[in-house]
Amino acid sequence: MHFIARFHVRAGAEAAAEAAIAEVSAPTRAEAGCLQYRALRALADPRAFVICSQWRDEAAFDLHAELPHTRRYLETMDGLIDRQTEFVRAEAIA
Repeated sequence: MHFIARFHVRAGAEAAAEAAIAEVSAPTRAEAGCLQYRALRALADPRAFVICSQWRDEAAFDLHAELPHTRRYLETMDGLIDRQTEFVRAEAIA
């Protein structure tokens, strides 16, 4: 199962967003159900970010969503974003 999150932060919040992503990345990658985790920044807009992750199954992702490091990250990001975040759960087809 793949999970994609697209979000945009307010002006001046770019460094804080990067710091929050850096803080959550290592513990997320260490989770047993995490197969891949990548954080990206758009070239055309340095305030636009995408997180792409791959999980063993939806249950592994659901557990991730409840862990303390994930909850801290979401609370931090809630104060930084300036638009509604887009979340997509997807499966590979090719």
